[in-house]
Amino acid sequence: MRKDVTISAELRTTRGKNEARRTRRDGKVPAVVYGAGRDAVAVAVSPKDIAPIAHSSTGYNTMFDLQIGGTETTPVMIVNQQHDPVKGGLLHADFQRIDLGKKIHVSVPVVTHGDPKGVKTQGGIFELVTRAVEIECLPDDIPGHFDLDVTELLLGQNLRASDIRMATSIRLLSPADSVIAHVIPVRGLPTETPAAEAAPAAVAEPEVIKKGKKEEEAPKKK
Repeated sequence: MRKDVTISAELRTTRGKNEARRTRRDGKVPAVVYGAGRDAVAVAVSPKDIAPIAHSSTGYNTMFDLQIGGTETTPVMIVNQQHDPVKGGLLHADFQRIDLGKKIHVSVPVVTHGDPKGVKTQGGIFELVTRAVEIECLPDDIPGHFDLDVTELLLGQNLRASDIRMATSIRLLSPADSVIAHVIPVRGLPTETPAAEAAPAAVAEPEVIKKGKKEEEAPKKK
């Protein structure tokens, strides 16, 4: 999903751990911009500008403009972030240039709506098995999410990736038979066995006749 947002990035002329530390002391985060058949560029961005995009509902699927050193403005997407394992602060980011005329592969979340009948009337449990599906489409056609109505879902039934409604410009890459959601029985409850299906009465084991010793052969006449 494209947002009408432009973030400024400063060019970095050097790289390395010392330079990265200086960048962070100045309140910026080292980053790299690459893709679309062009050379990678080292830049520095404000973490305050990146956080609202990364934490938005569309997350990494958010496309925005990055202005690099006042010389280049290009549409990009966040493809990776590294955070401090202790403090949680952003340490590094990777941006991918986007060619608006080429299809890309992205993961889009699935949002379910409705109360399944299998839960309301049959006492089952609803489970969301797969939270996102993989698709291929043009950058401007990336949806924020896919909606899936689960109201008619009964006990023992499921909805699969092929049940998600998509625009004709979008191609599903996830297996079509991937289960997205289902309603299952409550685990651990005893199930009554109908009388007709009760276990049959024990049948006596057949008597085993033990074989005796072989009869001794009659002595041969001399």
